[in-house]
Amino acid sequence: MYLGAAAATWLFEAVNPAGVAWLRQLGAAVFLLAWRRPKRIAWRGRALLLATAFGVVTAGMNVLFYEAIARLPLGTAVALEFVGPVFVAAIGSRTARDVVALLFVVGGVVLIADVQLSGSALGVFFALAAAAAWAGYILLGKRVANAGNGVDSLAVGFVMATLLLSPLALGTGEAWGSARLLVLGLGVGLLSTVVPYVLDQIVLRRVGQAKFAILLALLPVTATATGLVVLGQVPSVAEAIGILAVVAGVALRSPDERASNRSAEPPS
Repeated sequence: MYLGAAAATWLFEAVNPAGVAWLRQLGAAVFLLAWRRPKRIAWRGRALLLATAFGVVTAGMNVLFYEAIARLPLGTAVALEFVGPVFVAAIGSRTARDVVALLFVVGGVVLIADVQLSGSALGVFFALAAAAAWAGYILLGKRVANAGNGVDSLAVGFVMATLLLSPLALGTGEAWGSARLLVLGLGVGLLSTVVPYVLDQIVLRRVGQAKFAILLALLPVTATATGLVVLGQVPSVAEAIGILAVVAGVALRSPDERASNRSAEPPS
């Protein structure tokens, strides 16, 4: 997932973040269509509307996330983005455990934001906006899952989002003149969307949703490690404490709430 995000940052010198996000959508749509070839019913009526809404929200989340990581370290942006799913879990629960989890996350976000506001307030804004989009993704993702269309809806949604957000392709001009940049851009769709989605399904079948949801706590750590090793982004002490606080908050969420929300966790 975050190797794909790291690859996306390499493109930012030639393609703007929104353009990279559009290339990611295009790549994911191409790969998923080649693999699944959705049935005709997936392109009609309510199924099409739901898939389109799902795809557009997902694409918007990716655009905002890429705008964030263009301005913030990868691990920091991912930790801030976790406000979305944790907030959804908190408003759906009344347990003391979830209240404590929310406090950990809020405390971590405050630490991270305090470090970054002086350097990139806009980056913090984009990361928190991506968090709001992630919350919307979770709510729509539940409806898609309940509809039982699975990967077909994902493929249709990404095709429609690619078409509807095609104006963003104006920021990809330089990529079309370079085979390397184009392959890298489309490859981000494979690395950050297609492969993580397939792996999610394999792991969920083997360990179940409740246990798999706990692994969410590894995502900010994985992102931070990838940013450190691949991009040379070293977190400050305050950022590291903030990221660990977010991890603790995610891990503390009640199992039932985590399981229900993880069914729609996005491949960032």
